[in-house]
Amino acid sequence: MSAILNLIGMTLILGVMFLFSNGKKHIKWKMIFKALIAQFVLCLIFIKLPTGIWVIEKISDAFILVLGYGRTGLSFVFGPLIDIEKSGFIFLFQVLTNLIFFGALVNVLSYLGILGFVIKVIGSAVGKIIGTTRVESFISVANMFLGQTESPLLISKYLSNMTKSEIFVVVVAGMGSMSVSILGGYNALGIPMQFLILACTMIPFGSIIMSKILYPEQEEVAITSKLEIDRKQAGCNVIDALGNGAMDGIKLVSAIAASLVAIVAMVALVNGILSPTGLTIEKIFGWIFYPVSYFMGLNGEYTDFGAQLLGSKLVLNEFVAFSELAPALQSMDYRTQAVLCIAISGFSNIGSMAVCVASIGSLFPPKKQVLAQIIVRALLGAFSLNLFNAFMVGLVLSFG
Repeated sequence: MSAILNLIGMTLILGVMFLFSNGKKHIKWKMIFKALIAQFVLCLIFIKLPTGIWVIEKISDAFILVLGYGRTGLSFVFGPLIDIEKSGFIFLFQVLTNLIFFGALVNVLSYLGILGFVIKVIGSAVGKIIGTTRVESFISVANMFLGQTESPLLISKYLSNMTKSEIFVVVVAGMGSMSVSILGGYNALGIPMQFLILACTMIPFGSIIMSKILYPEQEEVAITSKLEIDRKQAGCNVIDALGNGAMDGIKLVSAIAASLVAIVAMVALVNGILSPTGLTIEKIFGWIFYPVSYFMGLNGEYTDFGAQLLGSKLVLNEFVAFSELAPALQSMDYRTQAVLCIAISGFSNIGSMAVCVASIGSLFPPKKQVLAQIIVRALLGAFSLNLFNAFMVGLVLSFG
């Protein structure tokens, strides 16, 4: 039954993408079909095949090992504040501070050219498989590793020549992604790293599927040569890159902490105002997203909960949703854990619209008007991307 529900859910998402498409006659269905097949095969490999499962486990173990090294630096600076047993749970120190080390590490890997090389190799393979342009292939793969503010930096010098459809891919992939620098924070909340890694691997094909239905190419593609990455954007040397990455991490910690204080307090305020009616924001979200949660094929007791998580993720952010999900994971079966973790992954929330317009617009101001025109449709695509990936994972896990 759950497999049938997942198939219906996937079909409905593709139908909604087609309904809101700005160029139905220009959709390249052959490309979409190839991307769908590739995405499904990828799911089978990483969920069902022993080799694929082993790869995900090893990558997950590597992330956790690196996270442990990062805690050495945090312990030196913050002492017992990062130890739950000694200080109790303090979100700022035990979750958000992980982003400082990961930000530094990612920036160093960018400077050394390692990250760029991996992105170009995988991006080239994606382009050959489904026929996307060089920019689209590159940026969709970049968002396996980088977030909505970092990945556009890699193609900033090409923005002036990019078509609206290519820019749309940049925005959808960015809002639907999770930067590896932030995975440590999610994991510190109690979210299994293997689900986070799996969600990241599904970004390239998923973002192309949603983007190329919602906003198909209708212009002449100008960028046909190989993309060159300026790795020195990360810094003038390794030490500079390390410092810049750490400072970016601190900025990210500050931004997330500030937004969470405001968001959580605002939710409490609104719930207080609604208290005479017996309503809460959580209940309202539960009603709105119940049909979507139902098509995930969750156990009955988790359908309402899943709907609330989706609402929290869209209106608030994924950190709020993950913090609500983490305590309940132990009581769930494996399939329910995987589906919910992947459904609420990614930066696809209302606040991300402003972040994307500001960050990409600052790189090339003339494109800011284009961004403003496409941003609402892009949020729909990014949010649907995460849901579609969750449906597909649920479908694969429904068999055996």
